Amino acid sequence: MQDQGRSARKRTGGRLKNVRNRRKDELGRLPTETEVGEPRFRTVDVRGNGTKTRALATNVATVNKGAETVTADIEDVVENDANPNYIRRNIITKGAVIETSEGQARVTSRPGQTGQVSAVLLD
Repeated sequence: MQDQGRSARKRTGGRLKNVRNRRKDELGRLPTETEVGEPRFRTVDVRGNGTKTRALATNVATVNKGAETVTADIEDVVENDANPNYIRRNIITKGAVIETSEGQARVTSRPGQTGQVSAVLLD
């Protein structure tokens, strides 16, 4: 593991060895790709912060349309700038445009992190 900003080599040209290995709390996890489908959730422990609920699949979104907020059914993923394959696989991420029973909406929450889909209705 190399420190940020530190060169991999000494002034003499010799290589610098790692001082230590990566620690358990420095390891990341694979992203939770939330799919459109029958609701499934997973609760995971977060070190120092209690628990986090991850949405593995969901078919409900909280859609904000002007001054009111309604619960709408998710029908399909229309657009997803994060990855073009996510459209085909119906994966919801922040910024994705979804087709709901209220119309098209852009996702504003992170379903893989917060466990829910919040969206704003598009014109």
